Amino acid sequence: MEKEVLLEVKDLRTYFYTEDGVVRAVDGVSFTIHKGEVLGLVGESGCGKSVTSLSIMRLVDAPGKIVGGEIIFKGEDLLKKSEEEMRKIRGSEIAMIFQEPMTALNPVYTIGDQIMEAILTHQDVNEEEAKKQTIKLLDLVGIPDPEKRFSEYPHEMSGGMRQRAMIAMAISCNPDLLISDEATTALDVTIQAQILELMKDLQRKIGMAILFITHDLALVAEMTDSVAVTYTGKIVEYSDVRSVFKNPHHPYTYGLLESIPSLLSERTKEPLPAIEGMVPSPYRMPKGCHFNPRCPFATDICRKEMPELKEVEPNHLVRCFHPVNVKEEVS
Repeated sequence: MEKEVLLEVKDLRTYFYTEDGVVRAVDGVSFTIHKGEVLGLVGESGCGKSVTSLSIMRLVDAPGKIVGGEIIFKGEDLLKKSEEEMRKIRGSEIAMIFQEPMTALNPVYTIGDQIMEAILTHQDVNEEEAKKQTIKLLDLVGIPDPEKRFSEYPHEMSGGMRQRAMIAMAISCNPDLLISDEATTALDVTIQAQILELMKDLQRKIGMAILFITHDLALVAEMTDSVAVTYTGKIVEYSDVRSVFKNPHHPYTYGLLESIPSLLSERTKEPLPAIEGMVPSPYRMPKGCHFNPRCPFATDICRKEMPELKEVEPNHLVRCFHPVNVKEEVS
């Protein structure tokens, strides 16, 4: 039985209008998240992942503007909601964990007050009940001595504890969708593993869906059910995580997977393969497929036309004129 669709993003386009030109940060992105599903959005820095998440939350600031598409959440288009309606949805139905908690948490308010504010804003409870819920949440996310931590300020906590507090705030109203935007990038490996385990545990307990944004494919393999690989504002490969990792069809996906270090690799003494070249400037995108200057399989059509995102296997979409079994092709 297929799960119910929670979020459907259709042909989303978010552009930034600058003095140097138009930056198409998100350029025709489409994906679906079902209830309880974890979708990974992965790609290099500057590929439009964070702008996608901010677009879903309707938090894109000038000079950025959502110029087209639909964001269907629970059957309704968020782009047609008023700002007042969006304020009610943010935090209660869709919550977000940001990459750097020190910039997301207010330094002049205690951790407890900030989580309480989210509860009081979206739930019909008094301050006493909100405080009880906050302490329970701090305990749930693994913060020791939650009664004491309730009264601490962000600067008095470690990076891992601040990120746990951010998660507590995000789940305070049992959201249907949690957006994690590079939430563990700034943490050391041990704390990162604890935070990921916490998110998986909470996802199982609460049943929320997660949009998991990262540049780290190892985290995608560990956390997600499906994965959308992005490049210069477009999705280039999209399928369940097993299919993408076992049989990548886009040369960019293959390049990302090959660059992951492995103790089991036969090439342990050789340098890791790298994708040639650089991500193009957002002001000077190459004609045709944006990946063609870096692609070993590029032909004339790749340099002239942008390929469509098409199904090459059941539920496996690829944006490529020459979708092949890349692993076999390059071996």
